[in-house]
Amino acid sequence: MSTASENTKLAQATQWIDARFPMSSLWRDHISEYYAPKNFNFWYYFGSLAMLVLVIQLVTGIFLTMNYKPDARFAFASVEYIMRDVNYGWLIRYMHSTGASMFFVVVYLHMCRGLMYGSYRKPRELVWLIGMGIYLCLMGEAFMGYLLPWGQMSYWGAQVIISLFDAISPPLALWIRGDFVVSDATLNRFFAFHVIALPLVLVGLVLVHIIALHEVGSNNPDGVEIKKHKDPVTHKPLDGINFHPYYTLKDLVGVSVFLAIFSAVVFFAPEMGGYFLEANNFIPADPMKTPPHIAPVWYFTPYYAILRAIPQKQLGVIAMGAAVLIFLALPWLDRGAVKSIRYRGTLYKTAFGMFITAFLILGYMGTQDPNLWYVNPVSQVCTAIYFAFFLLMPIYSKLDKTLPEPDRVTS
Repeated sequence: MSTASENTKLAQATQWIDARFPMSSLWRDHISEYYAPKNFNFWYYFGSLAMLVLVIQLVTGIFLTMNYKPDARFAFASVEYIMRDVNYGWLIRYMHSTGASMFFVVVYLHMCRGLMYGSYRKPRELVWLIGMGIYLCLMGEAFMGYLLPWGQMSYWGAQVIISLFDAISPPLALWIRGDFVVSDATLNRFFAFHVIALPLVLVGLVLVHIIALHEVGSNNPDGVEIKKHKDPVTHKPLDGINFHPYYTLKDLVGVSVFLAIFSAVVFFAPEMGGYFLEANNFIPADPMKTPPHIAPVWYFTPYYAILRAIPQKQLGVIAMGAAVLIFLALPWLDRGAVKSIRYRGTLYKTAFGMFITAFLILGYMGTQDPNLWYVNPVSQVCTAIYFAFFLLMPIYSKLDKTLPEPDRVTS
């Protein structure tokens, strides 16, 4: 009797909310009755994992700001206070720093899946463009957050990167710094952007990204549009299944594995050999002492290597910016007859393999001392391969001998 009464009250509460807010229709349209292709594979975990890491970063960031002081005199000491004196402060800080790197891991894998299966092709051009907006916002968020610990690498990394804007527009560099050098004004400005402005933009873009995706439907490993074949009675896609409970349960498997790896890093290797947290960043910022080798965090090193590969500073800055922004042109560069790499020919598969290899090598080169004899030559070759993948795509994707795309999803 009590169960029936509770169900009645729940139904009444739901009706009351639905009369004022479309809660049930949002649940149906975007979760329970959103039909996703039934052949999702491993590569489709990373979208939901990116959402998970975003939540981790927002929650841990809130707790960090409770004890952090955005003041050049006290910022480093406040981080040490969080690490040593705040209850579980070390755990929150390591979760946040590890989360920053893991965010880029899942985003890069998510983008790689998009390249493999043609998720940027019609009708998902806008989904891809919004996703690239998320990526650019994430880069800005990470860069500005990197300054906040006010360690040696934070300070000098910001000094080097901001000085690059001098090659484009000195007034712009001055506005970014808020001063003629990286100082307390810069720290306060970056804190405001990192904690308030960019997270609001990031969350907004994520919501728009999901809405745009659900409007056109998800892509799949075959590149087949499941909306083309619907049941004549129910009008539901024949090759689609409800996102909930099928993919919500499946994503729990990916979440479990991810959290196991994430926890192992947080508890056993939070510095990850200096790639997640550099040794120099445990030294207070000193404007009078430059570290012997300045390099950004690993997720920026491919673009940093491209910057260093070009001797002329202004051209290097332009090339670095173009290396990021060129992803926006992908929907119009690809002239292939099929979307998925499963049915692409040798030309595209070779170009894609060379691009991924060049990107990984550039990432490594960006961490190395530029005075080493092999760094610049290797970086220049990989930079050429990187841009050739995009600029030659209209040619090799059109000439590529493809397999016939199936009419329905395969498995």
